[in-house]
Amino acid sequence: MKFLFADSDNQEQWLPAVRARRQLEGQPMLTVNKTHTHWLHVVNQAKANRPGLHVHPTGSEATYEAAMVFENIIRHIEYASDAQTAYMNACECQVGGGIGYWRIVTDYADDNGFDQEIFIRPVPDPLAVYMSPVKRKDGSDATFCIIYDDMPRAQFEAKYPNVAPSLVGMNVTESGWLTKDSVRIAEYYEVEEGKEWMYAIPNEGGGFAFKRESELSPLERDLLKELATNGEEVRRRRVDKRTIRWYLIAGNQVLERNTWAGKWIPVIRVVGEEIVIDGKMDRKGLVRYLKDPQRMYNYNTSAQVEFGALQTKTPWVGPLEAFEGLENYWATANRENHAYLAYNGMDENGNPIPKPERPQPPQAAEAFTAGMQAAAIEMMMASGQYEATFGKQTQELSGVALDNRKDQGERATFHYLDNLANALRFTGKQLIDLIPKIYDTRRVIRIMGEDGQESQIQVDPQARVALQQERDAENNVIRSIFNPAVGTYDVVAKAGPNFDTRREEAFQAMKELITGVPQLAQVIGDLFAKMGDFPMSDAIAERIRNWIPPEVRGDGATASEKQLMGQLEQAAQIIQQLQQALQDRTEELKIAKQQVDTDALNHLALRMENERKSQIDAFKATTDRLDKLLAVLSPEMLAALGLQSSTEALEAPPLSAGQDIPGLSGAEAYATGLVVTDLGKPVGQP
Repeated sequence: MKFLFADSDNQEQWLPAVRARRQLEGQPMLTVNKTHTHWLHVVNQAKANRPGLHVHPTGSEATYEAAMVFENIIRHIEYASDAQTAYMNACECQVGGGIGYWRIVTDYADDNGFDQEIFIRPVPDPLAVYMSPVKRKDGSDATFCIIYDDMPRAQFEAKYPNVAPSLVGMNVTESGWLTKDSVRIAEYYEVEEGKEWMYAIPNEGGGFAFKRESELSPLERDLLKELATNGEEVRRRRVDKRTIRWYLIAGNQVLERNTWAGKWIPVIRVVGEEIVIDGKMDRKGLVRYLKDPQRMYNYNTSAQVEFGALQTKTPWVGPLEAFEGLENYWATANRENHAYLAYNGMDENGNPIPKPERPQPPQAAEAFTAGMQAAAIEMMMASGQYEATFGKQTQELSGVALDNRKDQGERATFHYLDNLANALRFTGKQLIDLIPKIYDTRRVIRIMGEDGQESQIQVDPQARVALQQERDAENNVIRSIFNPAVGTYDVVAKAGPNFDTRREEAFQAMKELITGVPQLAQVIGDLFAKMGDFPMSDAIAERIRNWIPPEVRGDGATASEKQLMGQLEQAAQIIQQLQQALQDRTEELKIAKQQVDTDALNHLALRMENERKSQIDAFKATTDRLDKLLAVLSPEMLAALGLQSSTEALEAPPLSAGQDIPGLSGAEAYATGLVVTDLGKPVGQP
């Protein structure tokens, strides 16, 4: 770990002997820490693909729904404990130094009651843990474990005023256990092996639930007594019993002691690589493979800098006679831009003097440059992580080819993530074992779904089934009662992207589906909106969901939903009836309008016919009168009468275009076809 976090200040990547010699000789010691980058790639890959716990029912009245409740309780424990920090702290130590730890503890939920909660806590320093030799990587077969921490002496004396720890009688070679300023507090777990009975308890389905004597509930104990009283056979057998003792120690004093509720030591180890060689355990992480190429890189980098620094920096070289008398110009030639630089070309005897020349600039040593390149390649070879793993552009052009090349580097370090998942699975097994023992009283606890939504559930250790749900008249769940002691369960850990990443991927996938097939919006519209990471997405999803039929959603409609659907159907029928009535009324109005138009035209035609007859009769009467008048008038009288008529016609105001015809309304005039021209003269019918 020192090598991993080495830098130019501590120079932990240089061997002590080499460091002392180079410091004595004043040689540069550069630290270009490429190891940390390789380590970061593995750790950040684990952070991006954190393993998740999944609970499965395995028998004895366990149900899938109860397994989901178990899973949600574990998820809430992780959230309340900030367990991801503990997991990643252990992963950093696992990849860097070969081993990391986290632990499970219990504590009171608050200061106003006796209910306890389960928490997952980090172990910042893996060297503060001493565990018995184990054969299983998760440490489930450990027989003892010590975890220590240093407490300030003032704090220790305030918490334990009557305790005076010492090292008398202890085989302790380190002086760090008791110092002037601190007291080392050690927690010690040990396993006591014993025997106990396991009983086969009949259940209502005709099967049996297998329970250890220490795990029997009061109801189950009463049932066994009743069976024995009635002379019925009680099936039982002897099994191993593990009891975990816990002690809190300071020096040679035992401060506290207790019995741990679980059947395993609650310290989970996550290892990098372990192998037994010549009877000895060899444990390591990624860093040890990178130490030699990293030192090689640092040495070549330092030697390259030293080689360049030792080369001459003199800008001009020439005979002393060439500069004689011109020293002021040549002394400032490297700082000022002179128009010309003069030199003495002849000596006193007239012999030519060579002109000053600029030497070759400092050159890099090809051997050191090649050494740096070789060291970088060897680090990639040792870690299995090449340029494509770190995102460098290579000859692969397609996205699939780039991903395949990147996966090659990740496969070389996948065993770290796999060991992390195994440790997390063992954590889940311990939690499944602890939850029925810690949540052993009736209470309401909070649970958390995979999407982060919290809810509440009632724990009742006296319930006869694993999970039962009480519903109201509208079939809505009003209360869920959970008994964690009913049934047996197992847990698996799967590594993959976290929920937020998978939610974004699901949102994009649904978006492409709806874009290609818009009709799918009527089927998955609520799920699409729910996956969106924008304000009010949940409210939008709920509103869309109300418009999707229950048979499409895949769930049954509640009473309120059925009532609402009935009202919607009734409203749709009323709207349809109103639309039909409106259509019928429109047809009636159309027919009535046509009838009115026909009657008006008939009336107008009759009126025009009467007017025509009147005009014909008047014209005939006038003609008869003129005939009689012409018979008695002389030519002179007819001329005078014509002149007067013409004068009256010219003096009368002309009719303008659009003016009503005297004796006819505007509608009648247009209906008969009479129009008035621009000259003001009426035109006859067309």
